[in-house]
Amino acid sequence: MTPTADAFLSSADPILKDLITRFGPLPDRVTGLGDDPFDMLVLTISSQQLSTRSARAIYERIRARYGGRAPTPDEIWADDPELLRTSTGLSHAKVRALRSLSEHLLTGLLDFDRLRALDDDAMRALVCVTGIGEWTASIFLMFALGRPDVLVRGDLAIRQAIRRAYGLESLPSLAAVTALGEAWRPYRSRACLYLWRSVEISPVG
Repeated sequence: MTPTADAFLSSADPILKDLITRFGPLPDRVTGLGDDPFDMLVLTISSQQLSTRSARAIYERIRARYGGRAPTPDEIWADDPELLRTSTGLSHAKVRALRSLSEHLLTGLLDFDRLRALDDDAMRALVCVTGIGEWTASIFLMFALGRPDVLVRGDLAIRQAIRRAYGLESLPSLAAVTALGEAWRPYRSRACLYLWRSVEISPVG
């Protein structure tokens, strides 16, 4: 996908062409990371509104609580919520989110195999889980399911990158990011990778 996507984005947007020339070609990381989508969502939920360093520390404490590995939905659901919170540094809201996610998976309200087959409805299915909003769902669709056309429009780093690259006086609104991203279809995920690279910042919800 990389040469085709980069060529398309370069022809569609001269600003992105400059970023691709300066930083590309980036590794094609939007290919589906790992084999455990639940683990990816645990990481993404625990990372909400935190620096990369803080998020990683909390995620490692979560793994440590379950024997140095990723927990399963059954283990999260069976765990004592308060002990999970105090032993890992998760907030009350994030513990509720992890429990809601586990409940949705255990009851069949959310199914990862079915989710892979969905198109636009995938986002709606994810945000039905308590604590999963547009940012978390977008990151999951991009990095866990490898969707090539995801615009993480609410990500602070994306908005900062657009402000810098396009010479804006202030951060663009969500509507402005959405409008700008229309020219990047069907490779909006890759456009986001270049925008993140341009400011050397990981996704920030």
